[in-house]
Amino acid sequence: MTEVTAIIPVFNDRCSLETAIPRSVDTLSRITEQFELIVAEDGSTDGSAGLVKEYEQKDPRIRLLHSDERLGRGKALNRAIGESAGSIVCYYDVDLATDMHHLPELIYAIREGADIATGSRLVPGSDIVRTGGREIASRSYNFLVRLFLGSRIYDHQCGFKAFNKEKVIRILPAVRSNHWFWDTELLVRAQRNGLIVREFPVRWRAGKGTTVKINDVFEMGSSILRLWWQIHVSKD
Repeated sequence: MTEVTAIIPVFNDRCSLETAIPRSVDTLSRITEQFELIVAEDGSTDGSAGLVKEYEQKDPRIRLLHSDERLGRGKALNRAIGESAGSIVCYYDVDLATDMHHLPELIYAIREGADIATGSRLVPGSDIVRTGGREIASRSYNFLVRLFLGSRIYDHQCGFKAFNKEKVIRILPAVRSNHWFWDTELLVRAQRNGLIVREFPVRWRAGKGTTVKINDVFEMGSSILRLWWQIHVSKD
């Protein structure tokens, strides 16, 4: 029986995977013997899928979940969660921006009764390094989410989360975002459905590269307003 499923969403991240896969297996092995590692590879063209297959052949705990066409980060995560075997499901970014020494705390939070656990770069005790512009943008974005959507979370976009699968699978059909807003929408809808969310500070370092573009920032602003409309006007 699998206790923990860890998911790494990937799009053209072969180099990062070379570090992320062995580091994940090592860290997970020290948390539980019953785990699987799913690489949700989303239409990559850089050989990411081939690399994961090589690991898969050597270690049955590693599983490639490939998509020929780009699904978007949200859909790729929905698919991976749906196909996961663990009662606890977690995911984190392939660049390991959040220090992996926090992974036991993430998993233990679910073991101890939380429905969702999430790392946070914006609560007291967090240790982050990124440019001032990105810091201001992040704080502004999260302030707007709290203001308009009534969330009690401080950092919605940290790519380091875990779930009680049985609880979270019930709200996934309502989550419409296919890309970066997925994290925010999931947390907002989870709170509105009474799920217990635990947020804790993490050590975080910005990766060498990012796939978040300026268009994503504008889309996130539009997504806040769209979700507000769905919740308060159309009652979805």
